[in-house]
Amino acid sequence: MLKAAGEPTRMRVLALLFNGDLTVTDLTEILGQSQPRISRHLKLLSEAGLVERFQEGAWAYFRLSGDGQSHHLARELVGAVSSADPLLARDGERLQAVKQARAARAQAYFSSNAASWDKLRSLHIADEQVEQSLLEMIGDTPFDSMLDLGTGTGRILQLLAPLYRRGIGVDASRDMLAVARSNMDSAGITHASVRHADILNLPLERGTFDLVAVHQVLHFLHQPDEAIAEAARMLSPGGRMVIVDFAPHEFENLREEHAHLRLGFSTETVTDWLCEAGLSVESVVKLKPGGEGEKKLTVTIWLARDPRLVVAENLQPQVSTNGVV
Repeated sequence: MLKAAGEPTRMRVLALLFNGDLTVTDLTEILGQSQPRISRHLKLLSEAGLVERFQEGAWAYFRLSGDGQSHHLARELVGAVSSADPLLARDGERLQAVKQARAARAQAYFSSNAASWDKLRSLHIADEQVEQSLLEMIGDTPFDSMLDLGTGTGRILQLLAPLYRRGIGVDASRDMLAVARSNMDSAGITHASVRHADILNLPLERGTFDLVAVHQVLHFLHQPDEAIAEAARMLSPGGRMVIVDFAPHEFENLREEHAHLRLGFSTETVTDWLCEAGLSVESVVKLKPGGEGEKKLTVTIWLARDPRLVVAENLQPQVSTNGVV
């Protein structure tokens, strides 16, 4: 590992990847070297276990190794480099230019869809209230690893960033992944990454995540029960899964305007799916919009746990209609 990192360009690469995911094209632009040469350096760093490579369509992204001895060594090496080094300072300036261009592309996509998203948000309780309930259910105890399925803009990774040591978000939309990367760049989050993947067939090591989040995803799926089963396989013993989605509703227009395949889920349906996946449901919260008259969507949050490390006891879901469990 030290031999691989002990070459000036490769040390510069490690310092850049400390700040988040980058492609070969990004690194070529920043470092001013040829693509074959950058690819060679990345190959050596990957073979040494210092960086990870993951494919996203035609693009390959690289980041510092996410775990183990190589994870700690890479960060120790980058932390030992002088911030006053003029070459690294210039690399940092070019990195900011790359991130600004990435942010501009993401914002263009976000702006083109903002009106429809705002209309959907107006149909249910404020996002801030949903997030507050989510935080209360999860608690403030730090944990090691988090997986966010259907990460979208990366909001849940941002919200829970103070709690986890390592985070991964996956999404089927490359446009949304661009938005998520831009948002995490802006928030300065370097201990989480996002990647393109099918949530029904996750290219990740099973049994390694302490928390799996499925936030407003199930209603887009033909087989939401299979998604829950696959998500449950990702949990470490004693790990938790949190699901946020709509209660049953009659907004048929969401099928055409937002590609919803399911018009919400009953408490019992998702609870049954979680139990079939081998999880114990600990709590269920229903967040109903206030006011009378106009029909709006109710948001439901389920919290379940892998029981392998839970003391044997009969845990029954507690259902609340006001957000208090």
